Amino acid sequence: MEEPFLMKALTALGRACVMASVVLTACSTTVVTAPAVESNTPAAMAVAPAPTASTAQTGTPEAATAEALTAEAATAPSAAASAPAVVQLAGSANPAPPRVRLDRDQDAGRGSLWTRLRGGLSMADLEGDRVAKWELFYARQPEYVHRMVGRGGRYLFHIVEEVERRRMPAELALLPFIESAFNPQAMSHARASGMWQFMPATGKDFDLRQNLFRDDRRDVLASTRAALDYLQRLYDLFDDWHLALAAYNWGQGNVMRAIADNRRFGRATDYGSLKMPEETRDYVPKLQAIKNLVLAPERLGLSLPSLDNHPYFLSVSIERDIDVALAARLAGMPLDDFQSLNPQMNKPVILAAGVPQVLLPYDNANRFLQQLPLVRGPLASWTAWVAPRTLKPGDAAKLVGMSESELREVNRIPARMLLKAGSTLLVPRQAGASADVAEHLADHGTLSLTPEGRPERKVSFTAGNKGDSVAAVARRYRVSAEQVARWNQVGPAAHFKPGQRVVVMQAAPASKPAGAAPNKRKAAKAPAPRKAPAKVPERKRKA
Repeated sequence: MEEPFLMKALTALGRACVMASVVLTACSTTVVTAPAVESNTPAAMAVAPAPTASTAQTGTPEAATAEALTAEAATAPSAAASAPAVVQLAGSANPAPPRVRLDRDQDAGRGSLWTRLRGGLSMADLEGDRVAKWELFYARQPEYVHRMVGRGGRYLFHIVEEVERRRMPAELALLPFIESAFNPQAMSHARASGMWQFMPATGKDFDLRQNLFRDDRRDVLASTRAALDYLQRLYDLFDDWHLALAAYNWGQGNVMRAIADNRRFGRATDYGSLKMPEETRDYVPKLQAIKNLVLAPERLGLSLPSLDNHPYFLSVSIERDIDVALAARLAGMPLDDFQSLNPQMNKPVILAAGVPQVLLPYDNANRFLQQLPLVRGPLASWTAWVAPRTLKPGDAAKLVGMSESELREVNRIPARMLLKAGSTLLVPRQAGASADVAEHLADHGTLSLTPEGRPERKVSFTAGNKGDSVAAVARRYRVSAEQVARWNQVGPAAHFKPGQRVVVMQAAPASKPAGAAPNKRKAAKAPAPRKAPAKVPERKRKA
């Protein structure tokens, strides 16, 4: 997928300097790192915390937002330091410095981000009791609003840039306030994740990869790109932003059916006229309340934290696998702050083949690039390992040289489960090993489990007249493409020819406990039907 870019020219420094560009990735600037070197100090294992409950798509809107008040982090994001950052020039022919100092005041003339955002608000306004209800809700929660806006300040410039580039209404930049309170790690009870609250299937439809090592639904750049793609598609379908927003919350099929029902009875088909769940009925009024808050916070007795109109973070290239904890330390950031900008990682290691960039504030990007060349030894103390056969976790732990408890913790393996052949696990990197995790594992590695006592059996079949892809077979049998490829000695992207034999390993049916009596229900005589009470037909009584 292509990331949007805003090119910014940098003035040549003297006759000997070469013009180069620093790319602002919607909310970020792409930074090419210094040549990768290795660290002599293994970083401590740091397992990413489990996502918190979402503030959207669970229960009623009141309950969802009340949940946000208890689940969201209590600390506002720290402001970026005032000194300018040092980054390596993107596109330079020389892999080492020259570098250029970015002037943090270069955007100061553009004023406040709130002013810029207000100028792009163009959606038709809603009025009524539901809007007033949500205005009152936010007016009564000034501390919550301040924390939510403070956290959103990390990402808002990026989203505003993207919305403007696409010529979409600026109201859409406010949508994460009501979806997740701008919490990129939010997880709803329905498994919607990230600050844009993508369901797993919808995320896959918009190229948000979800695998063992990362979940792009939480990725700041990828999820924003996908959300705006989705919203544009919905607008193109309904030609109405309120209906597009209803479809984003409720599903386009539901909105289309509601419109069809109204047309059948000669009723209006606008947002306010459709029959819909209470959550969706409140969805646009809630966004309108946030819009009103941004336009005139003093009317609600609130104040908004100041947001400068320049990028909060830079995009820094990752050339080698590196531990999350080490990357945060090199950037001079607390681990929690690092993960708030890079929440897509599921494991304590960043795989360069799967996550080619991380986001860092200006000065932390500067520090990271300065410190990285000074490190000696391996940057990653973790790597990926593929189980050669179905194993107990304890046996796998012995093969990779770690304790069973640690293997279970870092790979989140529940009790009484076996690791199926072809499963990918995160394990300590052996001393002297220098190879990074391959791209096919970084993108397709999965952990497959089977209950203990359920041995595997081979299932083989013949590919149909049109053949079969490895991916299609994997989906059909609920295994990974990597496993199917390994069982059939082909690549994960391979295609089976018509008539070709395909092998899949499946868990054997559960056996009966020893000594259990045989099932004789089929042989037994069926009992005579009970006589129905007088005047009550048997069919109705059963119903």
